[in-house]
Amino acid sequence: MKAIGYTKSLPITDIASLTDIELPQPIATERDLLIKIRAIAVNPADYKVRLNMPPAEGEYKVIGWDAVGEVVATGEDATHFNPGDIIYYAGDITRQGCNAEYQLVDERLVGSKPKSLSDAEAAALPLTAITAWEILFEHLAIKQQGADSKETSEEVILVVGAAGGVGSILVQLAKAITGATVIATASRSSSAAWVKKLGADHVVDHSKPLQAQIEALGIGSVTHVASLNSTDSYFETYTELLAPFGKIAMIDDPQALDITKLKMKSLSLHWEFMFARSMFNAADMDEQGRLLNRVSDLIDQGYVQTTLGKNLGTINAKNLRAAHQALETGSSIGKIVLQGF
Repeated sequence: MKAIGYTKSLPITDIASLTDIELPQPIATERDLLIKIRAIAVNPADYKVRLNMPPAEGEYKVIGWDAVGEVVATGEDATHFNPGDIIYYAGDITRQGCNAEYQLVDERLVGSKPKSLSDAEAAALPLTAITAWEILFEHLAIKQQGADSKETSEEVILVVGAAGGVGSILVQLAKAITGATVIATASRSSSAAWVKKLGADHVVDHSKPLQAQIEALGIGSVTHVASLNSTDSYFETYTELLAPFGKIAMIDDPQALDITKLKMKSLSLHWEFMFARSMFNAADMDEQGRLLNRVSDLIDQGYVQTTLGKNLGTINAKNLRAAHQALETGSSIGKIVLQGF
């Protein structure tokens, strides 16, 4: 099968950082599904792994954790899906990724692809949808409600880095199935327009002091923070903005945080890593499949839209290098996808 991989951790400007290769097609056993890949998306996790996790000497590493594909075979213990089913998923960071024609994935990590979306549109969603869902409902414990509910709550969530992949789906989920007021941050006019389109109630500029901007909104204290980048730069501001017993959830990797600043307001800090369930074979791995199906339903009912930003074309090394470079420079809005081999 065709695949794209690397043998050394190299800068993306090096043509050898990602190369086109041929690998044996894998075989499904136990609870695995064998998926024929139709479309993929690229995430910061991809370039972080590429730069920091070289394969063993003489081996190729294949990355990628966002895919839409067709089930072509199932392991002997798999019961959730059948050959011919079209699914979407992020998968397991400890296994071969989706930058290949075929991939094995545990059926518990898989959801049915939204019927109303194209393959490319759906590929933009799994990793960020799982991350956003776990932030909102498992870490921050925002109250869920029905998508048709008009009820509002006293919850106020600040989403820092709202125009990125995770922020783009988190804002939508918060508006679709919670009563929280959503404050999104964006520093460019294009980013501000994007997050407003996705449903943010207010937009503030994270390149300027946040506290004065948020106080000027006159909506009361922030109760929850989804910190999707630069947590170390904003951490002290969060502790000042948050109401007592407020919650912060982050996904980035700050070098150091002074957590003593959390004590006076009894604030809590949560560190989201969506691969935790698959990496440690958690007892509730099925939760990822269930939440992906829930997101799929919300999309098909018209409450959530794809976060696709740009389609770079065929799945090959050249286009993947371009995708990684765009993510590494922070120049993308929404998700970058590739489609077909």
